[in-house]
Amino acid sequence: MARRTKIYEGKAKILYEGPEPGTIVQYFKDDATAFNAEKMAVIEGKGALNNRLSEYFMTGLNGIGVPTHFIKRLNMREQLVRQCEIIPLEVIVRNVAAGSICTRLGIEEGTPMPRPIVEYCYKDDALGDPLVTEEHIAAFGWASQQDMEDILALALRVNDFMSGVMLAVGIKLVDFKIEIGRVYEGDFQRLVVADEISPDSCRLWDIESGRKLDKDVFRRDLGDLADAYTEVARRLGVLPKGSTPMTKPTLIN
Repeated sequence: MARRTKIYEGKAKILYEGPEPGTIVQYFKDDATAFNAEKMAVIEGKGALNNRLSEYFMTGLNGIGVPTHFIKRLNMREQLVRQCEIIPLEVIVRNVAAGSICTRLGIEEGTPMPRPIVEYCYKDDALGDPLVTEEHIAAFGWASQQDMEDILALALRVNDFMSGVMLAVGIKLVDFKIEIGRVYEGDFQRLVVADEISPDSCRLWDIESGRKLDKDVFRRDLGDLADAYTEVARRLGVLPKGSTPMTKPTLIN
């Protein structure tokens, strides 16, 4: 097998040059991080689960006309995606109060939002991904006004899709974050949902019990992270329904 060229390595993924121009191979690691990588661990099987779950969500979004960078899953840990220029923003959609908004605004965790609230953070680990306004985004040229309108529309469509999918399997979509990329087609650009959508980037609570099924399990030492992610995958049909939680899950094709 030919040696691949690594483009970038982050906390949860490694990007390699793809087999064709304009493509990238995205490899999902087992590393788990929290608090801007102050807390770290290796959770065996986590990368394989996130690869499969992100495939599930991205394929669903493509199917309803929400463009993503996803092309296909290659194997247990890798997927082929379109190369795109990432806008340096984390786009956060909140349906229920949890995490930093509780600290910032003094809202009790679990409080329903009056409507989905969209926030933007500047992607910079050294700065702790600070919250920014549309005024900052425009002033520093990170995205145009048209881009922001398109990003808002994409984020809310992702929220509608994800909320419905999760509700159908007894899970509440509390919040999530996505990244947006620019894909160039000739002289035109198109915005697409990029990076990943997985329990690493969502808060997911069991509707009946309130049990957390996302990375807060790792952040707060609430149990086994692979067990929580396995439960999400099983409910969505990514894992066989009769399977038992395991540290190293076996995925179905």
